[in-house]
Amino acid sequence: MEGSIEVAAKLIGAGLAMLGAIGAGAGIGILTSGALQAIGRNPDAAGTIQTNMVLGIAFAEAVAIYCLVVALLILFVF
Repeated sequence: MEGSIEVAAKLIGAGLAMLGAIGAGAGIGILTSGALQAIGRNPDAAGTIQTNMVLGIAFAEAVAIYCLVVALLILFVF
């Protein structure tokens, strides 16, 4: 039973760190939805819209990756 509180705290902390991935997933969904609607309304601007969409997805995905790195650091380093 020794150390079980520390293990529980690590698991809870890692779970809380991954809550940021929810926001990243929602952001990617909203971004893609908006881009598809914009392309549907103005197909001539599809190239510019797709470029901006890909950049936005990359930045939103970076947030999820940072959350994962923090969770793994909490689990295996501390």
